Amino acid sequence: MYHSGVTVICQLAAQFTDEAWAAPTTCPEWRAADLAGHLRCVADDYHEYLDDAPMSRLARLMARTPSPESLARKLARQNSAELAALPDATGPEHIAAFAASARAYADRTLSAWELPHHRFGDTVVTVGGMVGAASVEWHLHAWDLAASLGKDYEPASPELLAAGWRAGMPHLPLATAVTVAPNVAAVAGARANGGSRASGGSRSNGGSRAGTVGREGAWQAMLRASGRPPR
Repeated sequence: MYHSGVTVICQLAAQFTDEAWAAPTTCPEWRAADLAGHLRCVADDYHEYLDDAPMSRLARLMARTPSPESLARKLARQNSAELAALPDATGPEHIAAFAASARAYADRTLSAWELPHHRFGDTVVTVGGMVGAASVEWHLHAWDLAASLGKDYEPASPELLAAGWRAGMPHLPLATAVTVAPNVAAVAGARANGGSRASGGSRSNGGSRAGTVGREGAWQAMLRASGRPPR
């Protein structure tokens, strides 16, 4: 899911014209090119947090157990400052830098997967949990990019993505319980070459099981929890 998120962002970015990069996004203060720059900043932040774990600036912030509203304000200020400090570059240049940084981060995490990354309240988030959080961020921003192109988007396996949310973002609970059906990992592997899809077509909840939120339900829950209006 992590790598498919990076891939679909690159695929969507390739569809932007020069004019489209200057268009507004679902993040009102950002043009599409700004969103590309933000992705680049976030990927670099993940490297910094891993370098300094378990005493990174993110860990120090989370140790105070901030409310979701306080955390959102602090991260918004951080995002704004980092975006302003970026060198001038085009949307495609930012996306290329993002993809290289994000893929390098994934490689780095494999040997540290079970190590503690930070703590939120009584919950220890591992390095693997942070990969789950990053996966969610990539797919949500893929939704933002798709919306800028007038398209809808959903990941191939929202149940796995929701599990990543729970492992990496205990500070922002999902509104509904989401569990992973036994066949989800196999389904995700079978779709690895196709990754995710962006379309405006109908969706199916086929394959969900008792105790499991269907594909559309899990994705809609994540859109709502991240402040995005489900389309």
